[in-house]
Amino acid sequence: MTAWVLVGLLAFSVTNFRRWARGLVYDWLPFVVVLWLYDLTRGSADGLLFHTHYAAQIDVDRALFGVVPTVWLQEHLWHGQAHLRWYDYASWLVYLSHFFATTLLAAALWLLAPHRFHRYVATVVTLALLGVTTYALFPAAPPWLATSHHLIHAYRLTPAVWSHVPYVNFQTLFEKGARYSNQVAAVPSLHTAFALLVSVTLWPIVPRMLRPLLVLYPIAMGFSLVYLGEHYVVDVLLGYVYVAAALAIVHMTARALERRRAAAPSAPPPAPAEA
Repeated sequence: MTAWVLVGLLAFSVTNFRRWARGLVYDWLPFVVVLWLYDLTRGSADGLLFHTHYAAQIDVDRALFGVVPTVWLQEHLWHGQAHLRWYDYASWLVYLSHFFATTLLAAALWLLAPHRFHRYVATVVTLALLGVTTYALFPAAPPWLATSHHLIHAYRLTPAVWSHVPYVNFQTLFEKGARYSNQVAAVPSLHTAFALLVSVTLWPIVPRMLRPLLVLYPIAMGFSLVYLGEHYVVDVLLGYVYVAAALAIVHMTARALERRRAAAPSAPPPAPAEA
């Protein structure tokens, strides 16, 4: 995905190839390396320090709602793989948007609003680091995995919907992604977190008439993840909290750097040349 984005940016930068080449080295290369390391470490965080938690999120969701929302939604909305509804495809599309929305927004900011690019990238990196740290300290199973331990009856609906999408071999994509996947990285839901970060970043940029869509996007992502059996509601809520934490960390770091630059002594003026 990132490679295609960089090629697209090159197409928009044919009149300024030097900026594209400089951006590739100084802006995008560090960003891509960090995201690659995030994928790599996320996959190895499974059981790295502690055992996997299966029941904690179930207990919290039951305490909040009286039922496990994933189970309730699937009992009322899911009609089987042979009888998909429009909302099954809609949920799948919202879920799938996670895999390109963050990178596409980075590309748009780099191209059209470069003064916002570095702050956005710093927040993405901070959010990824917070997520990986939590996955290592608190490995947590998603609803579909808890089913195999007979704790609840929920299913992973994403592959079932994907198998009905023409021209897409979902099995190949799943097997290829399994190399870097972490099956117990449910807390927090970074799918929801990145969706909210996209909306927050776009909020001051887009026209007011489009802002309701920005409110809807992270909510739709949260609903889709819960319904599809990928996350509990508590995972989604924690994803929102992690965005606030990442934004605060980046903001405080930027302010500290600004104060340090302002306090740094300025260079003395050059001595006058001798006659």
